Amino acid sequence: MGSIKKAFDLTGKNALVTGGSRGLGLQIAEALGEQGARVVISSRKAPDLEKAQAHLAGLGIKAEWIAADNARDEDVKRLTDEAIKKLGRVDILVNNAGATWGAPTEDHPIEAWDKVMNLNIRSLFLLSQQIAKHSMIPNKYGRIINLASIAGLFGSSGVCR
Repeated sequence: MGSIKKAFDLTGKNALVTGGSRGLGLQIAEALGEQGARVVISSRKAPDLEKAQAHLAGLGIKAEWIAADNARDEDVKRLTDEAIKKLGRVDILVNNAGATWGAPTEDHPIEAWDKVMNLNIRSLFLLSQQIAKHSMIPNKYGRIINLASIAGLFGSSGVCR
């Protein structure tokens, strides 16, 4: 039986992790980098990405970053183009970026609904489509990992009136 490290070796693979500046996204970037993947992390704020890049460098992981707001279609396109330019190709896409908005259903503003749905659903589809079309399909290889909050499994705990 071989080693776990060998079984999960990602040497030669290139990964893009959205929501990669903190939390679970940063931990995923760490894991991919530790296994040998070249990593690009993305989130909305450049200062957060610089801090995450320094954290990864402290672990011996060389990572690049791209600031992009995935709720904006033009940023999704730019993120795709820049990630492919930096990496040459994207073998692994981790769709981790997400947002939430706490409000009772009956008071939930439509603007908040649009913000959450544009980032959590629409951008996931558009980025997956763009990365697949411009990298994974032409290279005949790719893995897309979509994350979601466990909160999606439960309904609101509000009281019926």
